[in-house]
Amino acid sequence: MSNFHQKTSLALALLSGISFSALGTSRAEALTLMDMLRGKRQSVQEQVEGQVGMPAISGAEQRAIDRSDPEPLPKVTGPKYYTYKAESMRLVKAAGLAPATSTTSTRFMAEAKVSAPADVAAAVEAYYAKGGALLWVDKDDVSERARMVLAGFEKAEEFGLDPADYQLKVPSLTTASVTDAQPVATTIAATDGSPSTAPDLPAAPVSPADQYQKDLMQFELALSAKVVLFAQDMQRGRIDPNRISGYHDLKRRDVNLATVLPSAAQAVDAGAYLASLQPASPQFAALKAELAHLRAEAGASEPVVRLPQDLVLKPGNQNAELANVIAAIEKRGSEALKATHAATLAAYQDTPDYAPELVELVKGFQKEIGLKADGVIGPATVRAMAGHSAADKIEKVIVAMEQTKWLPNDLGTRYVFINQPAFRVYYHESGQEQFSMRVVVGSKSNQTYFFQDEIKTVEVNPYWGVPQSIIINEMLPKLRQDPNYLDRLGYQVEVGGKAVPSNSVNWFGSTQSISVRQPPSSDNALGELKILFPNSHAIYMHDTPSKSFFQKDMRALSHGCVRLAEPRKMAAAVLGISEADVGARIAQGKNAALPVTANIPVYVAYFTAWPNKDGKVEFFDDVYSRDDAVMKAFVETTRARGA
Repeated sequence: MSNFHQKTSLALALLSGISFSALGTSRAEALTLMDMLRGKRQSVQEQVEGQVGMPAISGAEQRAIDRSDPEPLPKVTGPKYYTYKAESMRLVKAAGLAPATSTTSTRFMAEAKVSAPADVAAAVEAYYAKGGALLWVDKDDVSERARMVLAGFEKAEEFGLDPADYQLKVPSLTTASVTDAQPVATTIAATDGSPSTAPDLPAAPVSPADQYQKDLMQFELALSAKVVLFAQDMQRGRIDPNRISGYHDLKRRDVNLATVLPSAAQAVDAGAYLASLQPASPQFAALKAELAHLRAEAGASEPVVRLPQDLVLKPGNQNAELANVIAAIEKRGSEALKATHAATLAAYQDTPDYAPELVELVKGFQKEIGLKADGVIGPATVRAMAGHSAADKIEKVIVAMEQTKWLPNDLGTRYVFINQPAFRVYYHESGQEQFSMRVVVGSKSNQTYFFQDEIKTVEVNPYWGVPQSIIINEMLPKLRQDPNYLDRLGYQVEVGGKAVPSNSVNWFGSTQSISVRQPPSSDNALGELKILFPNSHAIYMHDTPSKSFFQKDMRALSHGCVRLAEPRKMAAAVLGISEADVGARIAQGKNAALPVTANIPVYVAYFTAWPNKDGKVEFFDDVYSRDDAVMKAFVETTRARGA
């Protein structure tokens, strides 16, 4: 049957109610009426994977559905970003604290007013309640230990922290008299128990010496709170990631705050002790070194190469910006790249002609930074050439240093690390990166979560259990127009666990008891296999029939799961078998779950700055704007701590 006659027959079949199968059209080639009228012919996998889940609905189609559908369509929405709320502060309960060191000033400790997060305040109270010695006051003066700590606080930026969070005024004895105190209102209890305000009474005069003693005790308690807070920030971070958004699902590290002040008391250099609490991971060390490097260079003047963000330059074209492109490569390209193309660079005379030898130079640059090496200069290549500004890089590193504290110090000797902004997954074994590959992650409207878990199973020839969000948001509009829609595409429908045809379901009612799945096939949205690490977000790694997505530079395209460019390679690695063995299990054609017997953690992470296997920090675009959310949380945290 010719293509024209087939389209015509399909159109007539649709209009007369004849099924596609009666015309010999397979389920894999089933078309919607709108697709057919547009002359389109898509496979099921293209429909399913076109926007990651199901075929997109055009504006015209949606308006037609809205006009003909008397029932309002429900909608499932994803997690939200929150207005960050910092940890609440409370007063340290100073009354009754009895430090072991007895001085003329300790009697004023009960009058100290110090605010801190609840767990920090509790640790301070516990130390002094158990008779802990004064730490920061010695012989009625600020101790040398205190000055060491304050000097350490001034270096907080080295660890990605904000010195403003730990600032304290050091008390000093002055000769100023405070005997002319202003009257204050005193609240007393009335006879009925309600508060009433007594007439203003003159305050008792306070001598400069007594005021100094009060200031010393205020300083003692306040510095203890700052020391415990600093220790906590060094080990688990300043902010709670789960208060940023519903996409963050991370257990905060447990920090034994009860040991901080006793350890500071015993340390020869309390400032050095606090510095030793920084994360011990090699990733944090690399980020810290990069931060120091960036700050050292921040003041240095270097020529800036500017390129238009909308520049598009294809081989054979002409463009006056080509000179800036070559200058950017000379600035940002590796020494190896420049050595390979030394003759081309030396011969270039600022001409606008994008000649073949320059195309090869650009291809080399694209390849070394992980972009598609096609020689076409577009937005992604321009961003890489222009680079992130020094200020942007510093911000990214500070955010990354915070985020390393959301993960274990030791990621393990064998683990899988997915970095969403890099669009890559890395497999580590024996403490070394063994390989990495491209991935597709969630789109901005269907973001992949930030969490960690453990790989449990590799499922070959998988079923795809369609999430309720896709059933409701994407399938339901079509099913209300055509109840046979899922039957035609080969999906299986169950109501209350019983298999039924899709055309027997009331698609205008609730879908809670309805499940939809796609059986194993070459068209299955999950491809040949999926790698499971059970979690409440229904996120896993899987194959895909849509291989072309891996050629894109920006790969935030899925419904949230992580698609692998080389799924058999990853499956073989976590199972500890060969790729040939994985292929043999797939070739059997049967759905099977293969248990992963080793303990392999998986980190589904989000870092716009992260060291590669050689320890060099690489930078990526903030595809979900999560760095912005973290920076806002920093600001709110500092504001709350200083209030």
